[in-house]
Amino acid sequence: MTSSETLAGGIPPRPVVGRLPRYAAGKPPAAVDGLTSYKLSSNENPLPPLPAVIEAIAQQTDFNRYPDPVSTKLRAALAGFLNVPAEDIVTGAGSLGALNQILAAFAGQNDDGKADEVIYPWRSFEAYPISVGLAGAESVRIPVTSDGRHNLDAMAAAVTARTRVVLLCTPNNPTGPALTAAETEAFIRSVPSNVVVVIDEAYQEFVRAPGAVDGIALYRKYPNVVVLRTFSKAHGLAGLRVGYSVSNPALTQHLRVAATPFAVSQIAEKAAIVSLQNFPQVVERVQTLVDERARVTAGLGDLGWAVPDAQGNFVWLDLGADSSQFAELAGAQGLSVRAFPGEGVRVSVGEQEANTRFLRLCADYTKAPRGS
Repeated sequence: MTSSETLAGGIPPRPVVGRLPRYAAGKPPAAVDGLTSYKLSSNENPLPPLPAVIEAIAQQTDFNRYPDPVSTKLRAALAGFLNVPAEDIVTGAGSLGALNQILAAFAGQNDDGKADEVIYPWRSFEAYPISVGLAGAESVRIPVTSDGRHNLDAMAAAVTARTRVVLLCTPNNPTGPALTAAETEAFIRSVPSNVVVVIDEAYQEFVRAPGAVDGIALYRKYPNVVVLRTFSKAHGLAGLRVGYSVSNPALTQHLRVAATPFAVSQIAEKAAIVSLQNFPQVVERVQTLVDERARVTAGLGDLGWAVPDAQGNFVWLDLGADSSQFAELAGAQGLSVRAFPGEGVRVSVGEQEANTRFLRLCADYTKAPRGS
């Protein structure tokens, strides 16, 4: 067989690749005559970066050079912002990049051929099974409760001798509820101390629930806790791909080995630093989105629609078999939303007009979410 024939027939990947789901990014909205189209499918911040950040980006010129592989200046800025040692911070290409570094370091296939287990709620962030599978580990999915919350008792009961990592997503994407500090700490105490507990807080700045968990507080108390955060959501820097993990040196020494060199570019590092320096403005912008979230959830409540407690920048509609139909109707109104066929629809909080149009669509829709 010639090389061209081999290529024509395809080069098979590792068997695990064929078993993994495909990541489905939120689609851009279709153009609709007479309407401004809005993308509500990717949980993006609809507001641009702060003016000071845009100016700092425009002044960047050193792209002929590699960035600092360990993001020294950004880690120093974060250390002051979070009041943690800079040595406890490992940057990555978004919080997903930071998560992949954690899995590469602590979960995979062992020398005896047996795979480690990674436990996480489901449905949750759809990249989890992909990242776990590519790391060589085995996914253990624990269904969320009927109101979209982690079933922490069931997750604790699923821990075995093969469990290496547990992922906690708070607020849970796509369902919305946040974990409380009390239930999270009780969970950490219930699992073996050699199991890495990852608290994924990509939407932490949007949380307003009383008693919500603060991952940084728990990292200070428990050596096996890793906190994930990102500049993609609240800071509006999704396109620059800058996130980080925070954990104690017993873990970071291994994460640095697994870290992708130069994952955070100098432009991303500079933008993140300037955004931190102007954090009060970030807070103001986040609050405008939280206010819009409150308007949307109140509007859905007025329609008699039951939705899980929304603590991120999105709401979850438990539409089941009607999910794809609803997404099509939204698309016809110039709104791109994220449907999970057979399960539900996640709708990001966007511009005021987009949110108002979404509520009008819901008012005209005759099939309310399950549980309403």
